[in-house]
Amino acid sequence: MPLDTTSLNPSLARLLEGIAEAASAPPATRAEAVARAIAVEAATPGLLDGFACPCRQDRYVRHLLAENTALGYAVVALVWRPGQMSPVHAHQTWCALGVHRGALTETFYTPAEPLPEPRLSVLRRPGDISHGEARPDVIHRIANLGTCDAVSIHCYGVAYERMGSDVNVIFAE
Repeated sequence: MPLDTTSLNPSLARLLEGIAEAASAPPATRAEAVARAIAVEAATPGLLDGFACPCRQDRYVRHLLAENTALGYAVVALVWRPGQMSPVHAHQTWCALGVHRGALTETFYTPAEPLPEPRLSVLRRPGDISHGEARPDVIHRIANLGTCDAVSIHCYGVAYERMGSDVNVIFAE
């Protein structure tokens, strides 16, 4: 069943339609295809018009934008205050993201004992994308190291209700 985008602003409708098409790609290329679809609209200023996406002082927040249960994915906007960051984690499902507003730093880690070791940090600005497969050795952290709020668009290969339990393998807070 196709996603109904008729009540959404045009930019968000195009984003979600592009993601729906990309999410049909073969599993080996799905995350990259979805990231490329996100890139098309990620930096559009009015992308989230009509959506309340408040932030919290204590942690970043996920806001559901759309879900496609038939194809098994959900699209969320994450809102990051300055200094907020994800845990160091890998994914149990494919994921793709694009920065909408502000800047985020994505740090990649090498598996090591007792904790993964940082190996590369990349500054992600509006329109920049990233993606990853469901692999325990693809470890990263996303952080807002800037001085203003940031917003990113993420798509995960799980239902929204399962995001708290079936997305991240956490190595360090």
